Amino acid sequence: MVEIVALIALGLFAGAIAASLGLGGGIIFVPALVVLFGFDQHIAQGTSLAVIFPTAIVATVAHARRGNVRWRLSIPIGIAGIIGAVLGAQVALRLDADLLRRMFGVFLILLAVRMAWRAWRINDRSEPEPGPP
Repeated sequence: MVEIVALIALGLFAGAIAASLGLGGGIIFVPALVVLFGFDQHIAQGTSLAVIFPTAIVATVAHARRGNVRWRLSIPIGIAGIIGAVLGAQVALRLDADLLRRMFGVFLILLAVRMAWRAWRINDRSEPEPGPP
C-alpha cells in the first residue's frame, strides 16, 4: 500500500512538473522508477510512456484552450514522432538494460548541461554592461 501511495505521489509530482515546465514526464518518471522503486530500465521506460500518454492529452487540452498549440506544426511533428517512437522502441527493446540505463543517464546529463549553458547565456545577455561609475 505504501508503494502505491508513493507511486501516486510520483505521478502527481511528475505530471505537475511536466505540464508546468513543458518537458516530458519521462525525465522524472524513468529515473524515479529505476532508482526509488527498483524497476528494470525497460519496464520503467514502458511504464513511463504509458503514464505520459494520458498526461500529455490533458496538458495538451489545457494549453489548446488557451491557444498555445500550433496545430499545423503539431500534426506533422506528431506523425514523425509516432514513426520515431516505433523505431526507438524497437532499438530500446534490443538493448541490454544496463546499457539502456547508461544511455538514458548520458542523455539526461547532456540535456542538463545544454539547459544550464543556455540559461547562463541568456542571463549574461540580460545583464547591463558595467559602465563608468
